[in-house]
Amino acid sequence: MTYAVGMRLDRGLVFMSDTRTNAGVDNISTFEKMFNWTVEGERSITLLTAGNLATTQATVSVLEERTKAHAERSPSLLEVPTMFQAARLVADTLKDVIEMHGTEGQQADSAFHATLILGGQIKGGPSRLFLIYPEGNFIEAGVDTPFFQIGETKYGRPILVRAYDPAMTFPDAVKLLLVSFDSTIKANLSVGAPLDLFLYGEDSFETGQRSRFELDDPYFRTISDGWGDALKSALARLPEYVPDTADGD
Repeated sequence: MTYAVGMRLDRGLVFMSDTRTNAGVDNISTFEKMFNWTVEGERSITLLTAGNLATTQATVSVLEERTKAHAERSPSLLEVPTMFQAARLVADTLKDVIEMHGTEGQQADSAFHATLILGGQIKGGPSRLFLIYPEGNFIEAGVDTPFFQIGETKYGRPILVRAYDPAMTFPDAVKLLLVSFDSTIKANLSVGAPLDLFLYGEDSFETGQRSRFELDDPYFRTISDGWGDALKSALARLPEYVPDTADGD
């Protein structure tokens, strides 16, 4: 399992993903699930992955190979003219990889499914954010749906729904996402640190800020402990429950 979030803000895009792919008493594996392609001054594209590891790695490998081998470069994430075309390319690549795996060996293609978040900006258009399904179709984030989650989404969603604001700063967005991820990590062993973060500023067309948080990172510990204390304090300030009693009792 995994947990990843892509978020639209007025000032740009924010991405965060965990790195745990296997969890057990004695079996914990760490793999990167965030990938970026940048042409300085022209485009920046970020991909988050969740699902079958072989499928996501194969999909990223095909996309990466097309950016390096000139004979295979069309289509490529470095050459598509719009983010919509980038989403179509990634969606088609994911679908092809799943179909290839589904026809080799066991015929349970659902075992090879994966879901992706793609976001970025290509010069000539605004930044855009897409959720790509294993069937090869996709949807785009908008005013009513300003962020996407993939993987283990339910534990970290409530705080995003309550506290998200498109006008928030990057630091506030990072704080919000760390609370969301902390809640998920505490509730599900299959999601874990390190956590990868990428910030892309609107119209910057350059490699954004890339960071990684370990569980013992001082800021992450401050957020985790502070959020826990704030919840306890807020709960204590709520009015006490008084049972209704029938007349004469």
